[in-house]
Amino acid sequence: MRELSAKIKAISAELGFAKCGIVPAERLDVEDASLKSWLESGFHGEMKWMNRPEQDRAAPRTVMPNARSVVVLATNYFTPHSHADDSDRGKISRYAWGSDYHDLLREKMRRLLEQIKLAAPNVEGRVCVDTAPIMEKAWAVRAGLGWIGKHSNLITKDIGSWVFLSELLLNVELDYDSEIVEDHCGTCTACLDACPTSAIVEPYVVDSRKCISYATIELRDETLPDEIASNLNGWLYGCDICQDVCPWNRFEKPSSEAAFEPRNGETSLLLDGIDRMEHEVYVERFRGSAMKRTKLSGLKRNAKAL
Repeated sequence: MRELSAKIKAISAELGFAKCGIVPAERLDVEDASLKSWLESGFHGEMKWMNRPEQDRAAPRTVMPNARSVVVLATNYFTPHSHADDSDRGKISRYAWGSDYHDLLREKMRRLLEQIKLAAPNVEGRVCVDTAPIMEKAWAVRAGLGWIGKHSNLITKDIGSWVFLSELLLNVELDYDSEIVEDHCGTCTACLDACPTSAIVEPYVVDSRKCISYATIELRDETLPDEIASNLNGWLYGCDICQDVCPWNRFEKPSSEAAFEPRNGETSLLLDGIDRMEHEVYVERFRGSAMKRTKLSGLKRNAKAL
């Protein structure tokens, strides 16, 4: 299957994926133990879907019973823009500046699968983009794409941490990658030191309940926790502080995907505009954007806290 594996990597590069690794669809027992410890500590907050007993996130065959291989892909979403230094505006996390990555990557992954089937008609596959119960970062490490940094994000040596991850489960055995990228965080604690809410409770462990990204996107409470509200540092949706300070992001490179450029040229939004926004305007403004995740009520709540 060496020829098919090489073809998969060549096609992925043609489609704009920055990195591709292929590994057997075996259970991730060590990573599963870490996940269970994290869940038992309550660090997932109100993200109940993270702890569904019927979903074995360490076993890809829970998602696709006949899976034999996992194709792991990384997509560079960095665009060379910055936030305006304006207290009247709320900052948006870089990943949500452009089009919704779920839609964009899902389409690219489907095209990848279609081209694989043209080369090998008996291949069956399952596309996984963020919403499937797959331990994406752990698979990226296993596939040799990079290592998980102390801020818990995947870091690559050549383009930093501004990457989206996605997986393609296939029913065939392939030629597998075996090289693992060692942890290059060393003694650096930049991300821990910079986090305004101390959400990185220890290296490699994030307590979501203290995280600005979690609070401004996933939390459904009518008001933000006091510790979050008093340390927002201008963030309206998400937070990039731990990645902004990471020394490895000195290797960041502009993405070739135009859809990741800021929608309407905006990396932040006027707070007053959010406060006065009607639902119809919200629907139109955020159609095709990842920012619809937090809903209008969440954006208004976040804006009022700034």
